[in-house]
Amino acid sequence: MNKEVRSLEFEIRAEETGSEKRSGRLTGTPIVFSQVTDLGWIREVIDPGALDHTDLRDVRFLVGHDTTGIPLARSRNNNENSTMQLTVTDRGMEIRVDLDTENNPRAAELYSAVQRGDISGMSFMFTVDRDEWEDLDTDQPLRHVRSIARVFEVSAVTFPAYEGTDIQAASEDTALESARVSLESARKQLEEERAAETERRRAVLERLENLRMEVKHDEV
Repeated sequence: MNKEVRSLEFEIRAEETGSEKRSGRLTGTPIVFSQVTDLGWIREVIDPGALDHTDLRDVRFLVGHDTTGIPLARSRNNNENSTMQLTVTDRGMEIRVDLDTENNPRAAELYSAVQRGDISGMSFMFTVDRDEWEDLDTDQPLRHVRSIARVFEVSAVTFPAYEGTDIQAASEDTALESARVSLESARKQLEEERAAETERRRAVLERLENLRMEVKHDEV
């Protein structure tokens, strides 16, 4: 099951925590339900309920999908001691990230960039458990993501909507391979169903013609 990445203009905000220590809190919505997204060769929408059975046991918070660096926060079983909290709502998945801006220069850098509005995009890496397609005969079919199997990480990104970082540009084909395979499978299934329907209609017409010939023969 291939991992997929979606980088869009999702919401991310900086908040003061009120703590005596230098710290910052980010809140955002990296996954939004019922929002049709134009990915160029397809459109995609994550349906309500897609996160009902998703594996969220271990999710990291990164910058630009940099999996080689130290996570700025992490959600483990979404417990109260985690530095990132995940909440699934009717709208999608919301996050609350507590950054250690006192001891982590990169966290302080990110917090400042979000606070200034220099970074406004979010992204997430995931795998799909179930999807369905519409408009398969068009140049831009619509993919419904019915169920997300797992979310691996969420990231703050500089360039949303696949115009993104070097990491995103280099891995775009791999990240979307699962969607391509799913689309090919759906189109093949549609072709098979149409072929089966054509064969069924041919058989019905042949049977009607045989019955007509039998009736004509009896009349003679």
